[in-house]
Amino acid sequence: MRKDQTAPDFELPDQDGKPWRLSEALADGPVALFFYPAANTPICTKQACHFRNLSAEFAAAGVQRVGISRDQIGVQAGFSARFDLDYPLLADVDGAVASAYGVRRALGGIVLPTKRWTFAIAQDGRIADVISSELNATVHADRALAALSQA
Repeated sequence: MRKDQTAPDFELPDQDGKPWRLSEALADGPVALFFYPAANTPICTKQACHFRNLSAEFAAAGVQRVGISRDQIGVQAGFSARFDLDYPLLADVDGAVASAYGVRRALGGIVLPTKRWTFAIAQDGRIADVISSELNATVHADRALAALSQA
């Protein structure tokens, strides 16, 4: 997926097992959708906590935050509770959504953790920015917030 393309709609369960659909969320405003490789790992924790720490800034801009990885619902729930994350974490266990967004990794049939990419999605479903950095965890929230504050 690239900037100015339409973000694929999808539905996945959140950390509480409740269905979360992109098109329904976009009815309430833009979405910062961030993919991360695995819950409870150092860089993923830093990334998720940075999105949490900017809660007031995202709220002021009317931007919703949502994280997504291949982790099971229970793992997502534990990660959310452990770090007091105040936004949904979605369980893309089979990697279908990661594939739709072009961030699924596989090597010779072996499925690997999802790439660390963020999609800043404007309310009309258009991708306003794409952020890809495996090691700079804080750039994701910062750039998504900047892109969607201007959208």
